[in-house]
Amino acid sequence: MVGGMNRRTPPRELARDPETWPEAVIGDVAAATVQAVARALAAALITPRRSLRQLAEGSGVNRQAVADLLDGKSWPDIATVARLEHFLGVPLYPAAGEMRHTHGNGPSRPLRKAAEGTTK
Repeated sequence: MVGGMNRRTPPRELARDPETWPEAVIGDVAAATVQAVARALAAALITPRRSLRQLAEGSGVNRQAVADLLDGKSWPDIATVARLEHFLGVPLYPAAGEMRHTHGNGPSRPLRKAAEGTTK
């Protein structure tokens, strides 16, 4: 399993104060990424107003899996995030440089711009 033993602990439990999820301060970069996805997903459900049931039916993602993602109780896989993004028509995964650094440090490695003429 990717992430090894660390994935046994839900992302919200890696926050300094789990009760403040999804706005909690988190030092773990993977948990902070799940947190960013959860915040983006919650915002995407507001307008137009959608229920978890509507999201589950439209995306093909189990309703409980969506609820657990929103609550920080699970580590969603990329297929789940892709299905949710496709149905909602909005990006959920944070783009490079867009993640909020809740731990007070910068990225673990500097962001690089692709060299001119490359495809990245």
